[in-house]
Amino acid sequence: MNYKALHDGCKEASLYGRYITLEAIEPLLAPLTPTVVGRSVQGKPIYQLVMGTGPIKVFMWSQMHGNESTTTKALFDFLNLLRGEDELSTKLLSNFTFCMLPMLNPDGAAAYTRVNANEVDLNRDAQDLSQPESRVLREVFAAFGPDYCYNLHDQRTIFGAGDGGYPATVSFLAPSYNEAREVNAVRTRAMEIIVAMNGTLQDYIPNQVGRFDDSFNLNCVGDTFQYEGVPTVLFEAGHYAGDYEREETRAYIFIALVSGLVYLSENVIVSNKIDDYLKIPQNKVVFYDFVYKNVKINYDGNEKISNFAVQFKEVLTEGKVAFEARIAQLNTGEDFFGHVTMDAEGALYQDDQDNFPNIEQKADFCLGNSIKIVNGLLKK
Repeated sequence: MNYKALHDGCKEASLYGRYITLEAIEPLLAPLTPTVVGRSVQGKPIYQLVMGTGPIKVFMWSQMHGNESTTTKALFDFLNLLRGEDELSTKLLSNFTFCMLPMLNPDGAAAYTRVNANEVDLNRDAQDLSQPESRVLREVFAAFGPDYCYNLHDQRTIFGAGDGGYPATVSFLAPSYNEAREVNAVRTRAMEIIVAMNGTLQDYIPNQVGRFDDSFNLNCVGDTFQYEGVPTVLFEAGHYAGDYEREETRAYIFIALVSGLVYLSENVIVSNKIDDYLKIPQNKVVFYDFVYKNVKINYDGNEKISNFAVQFKEVLTEGKVAFEARIAQLNTGEDFFGHVTMDAEGALYQDDQDNFPNIEQKADFCLGNSIKIVNGLLKK
């Protein structure tokens, strides 16, 4: 199956970029007659969609962290597939019953923050259930009684798939269910789905699939659901070269969703894929957005050839997410990579302040007399 072409036909064109709010998805939800299952701290509705009549129950939720919107876009692409009335949609709807919370944290989505309006990380509230959004998630989980849970997130551009210089465009995790990180039958089922999705993704983004850290924390939702005996898969949408709006990455999340469900519908999960799961390279913090090498920097009168790194900060400005490049690290080691790397070949660093790349300073500077960098990028 050509999954990329399938996504091209299902992509929800009205959702674009990083800033996806409740107002953006409500017109798409309206024809599907969703149920309001609760409200956020600020009173915004939390919608639930149930689709399909099949025996395998899959619970999906997105934008638990308000500034992690890529999987929300992919989820609406997936909804377009389910509404397609073709052979694949019929197969999925007859094999599965899907329960979806497309936006668990609408307040955080509006403010473009990880936390909710009470500044609580909902993914650390699985035990206390101190927040209304956390209680909604828990109540829907209990009422639906899923066979599988899909926990949909974004991750930062700093992650690589291993340390070979490939970005972690998509990462997965079968969360631990105890401190010892043991593998039981429940966790094995989650691992096998991940192995199947990884196998498909290697055809599209070879070497760019990572495995997220499995440290156990019962306050995390995925760990809690795994602990309670429901196979849970964490999805992390990451960076694809040049794709800061995550329009390419949404396609690979869609491909992972669909290919994993096709696998589930066609296979009885009985085999042990632990070794194949562990072969997926672990996520590592090995990237900056920009790395400038061999730059001559004036250290209090002593000129020294050095490297430094720049990272984008995502800033909500007038309803849009702006990417502001700022100095992040001096003397960057060779074990770090840049999504963009420039060799200054000994050119002198100069700026409009004190001619030194101070941490958190805006990345507007010159390299020698001929290279001007504005917001981290070469100005032509």
